[in-house]
Amino acid sequence: MTHAEDRKPRSDEARSVLAPSTTADAETTSEFSVPRGLAVPRTGGESEATSEFALPDGLDAPQPPGAEPEGSAFNTPRTYSARQAPPAFTPPSGIPVVSLTKDLPWQDRMRTMLRMPVTERPAPEPTHKTEEEGPAVPRVLDLTLRIGELLLAGGEGAEDVEAAMFAVCRSYGLDRCEPNVTFTLLSISYQPSLVEDPVTASRTVRRRGTDYTRLAAVFRLVDDLSDPETSISLEEAYRRLAEIRRNRHPYPGWVLTSASGLLAGAASVLVGGDVIVFIAAALGAMLGDRLAWLCAGRGLPEFYQFTVAAMPPAALGIALTLADVDVKASAVITGGLFALLPGRALVAGVQDGLTGFYITASARLLEVMYFFVGIVVGVLVMLYVGVQLGAHLNPDAALGITPRPLWQIGASMLLSLTFAVLLQQERSTVLAVTLNGGVAWSVYGAMHYTGGLSPVASTAVAAGLVGLFGQLLSRYRFASALPYTTAAIGPLLPGSATYFGLLSIAQNQVDEGLVSLSKAAALAMAIAIGVNLGSEISRLFLRLPGMGSAAGRRAAKRTRGF
Repeated sequence: MTHAEDRKPRSDEARSVLAPSTTADAETTSEFSVPRGLAVPRTGGESEATSEFALPDGLDAPQPPGAEPEGSAFNTPRTYSARQAPPAFTPPSGIPVVSLTKDLPWQDRMRTMLRMPVTERPAPEPTHKTEEEGPAVPRVLDLTLRIGELLLAGGEGAEDVEAAMFAVCRSYGLDRCEPNVTFTLLSISYQPSLVEDPVTASRTVRRRGTDYTRLAAVFRLVDDLSDPETSISLEEAYRRLAEIRRNRHPYPGWVLTSASGLLAGAASVLVGGDVIVFIAAALGAMLGDRLAWLCAGRGLPEFYQFTVAAMPPAALGIALTLADVDVKASAVITGGLFALLPGRALVAGVQDGLTGFYITASARLLEVMYFFVGIVVGVLVMLYVGVQLGAHLNPDAALGITPRPLWQIGASMLLSLTFAVLLQQERSTVLAVTLNGGVAWSVYGAMHYTGGLSPVASTAVAAGLVGLFGQLLSRYRFASALPYTTAAIGPLLPGSATYFGLLSIAQNQVDEGLVSLSKAAALAMAIAIGVNLGSEISRLFLRLPGMGSAAGRRAAKRTRGF
């Protein structure tokens, strides 16, 4: 055989290999394409695996009969045997057992489980509140977010909002859920199992309003949903939530305006005012309230609403001083400040910070700072005008307050009563919070005026009792603690220290003014920390779910600093 004959069959074979490529596909110009003349065997299965973790060609891994091919991280390993499984790991302290009975408030039960790892949470009880084919996850998450929105917009703390959202999800069988609460955004994620994709939903809180009647109704709804003996379908829960949203406020507008006037008058008596001061402070506060409503109707931000509302009481006090009326102008202006100081937002902000919600706490405290700056601007403008007109306002009048126990206790109770009306509380809670406010002022007066203790320490102790009694009352009624604590701290607000600090600044005595404003800030922090500490003390003396004492209670902090 010649060399030409030897080469001829090879060229025929090359043409037979290259023929399909040149007739079927277009010419390939990529540098990663298969070179011409190289025959690559093709399989009839899936496309070629390009992962570096794929099995090499020619290596056959033994597969047990009936098993799926191993390729997922969630598949059971080949070497695993259920009969020869390794022993399960148990922590040295044991896995805590959580009792989900109805004899304890749902806030404690849900808060305890939220502080546990997901793997240690007990499975939910069998429920009949969902459809036969299983829980409608998107609708349950939507209902949860709507309930959390009402609670957060009403001023509830972030920890309690998370507990409520977790309670709603768990009542419908969604136990592997993680709620997340910030100042303006609510989100919740549910993962059915480790091998399934999570479902996440979020909702933005755009409008905020103070209505503790609506807040109490939402708490009752969550309490009924978390009760294993009560069967509430999703449609029924949506219907009740819609009724809560549609309900009107329990008090009309003229009652709220009158309550703001009475609050300012009671506060003026609390700091040494008489009947004329009471009337002047009430008129100034009512006028400021109407002007604030007018600004709100025009769409102005709350900063300007607080600025406008702070001007009429200061203007009336200066006018009485210029008219040589023998009254304490400082009491008139201080009474108007009591009706504006954002004590509710301050307590909620400090509480969120103490329970580990630092983002929400920072946002709430920043909101308080803006409101306070608005009040400062309104009062400073009027005080500067009064000083320029020749009004003789004495900053040393703060030292001349004489204790009048009976009058001051009565004024403190009236202040708490009107504060409760402004917060739109239920009529059944008004009496309890009024008595709580009277007790708080009695403790403060006994410690400060009689005992001679520091006003900051006296305020902290009185606020601690407010938080203690409020938490006990809320546990007794399975409700929120805000209606029993917020209005009761009204008599303790630092209105007098704020006014005299602003007056000193208006008279170019900046150092004295800053000292007085620092005292007001210390009193405000004492109120907030005292209320939170009183609530925590009440929980220490009550048995928590599944734990015989407070020693096994998990901390609220998310991080421990190491």
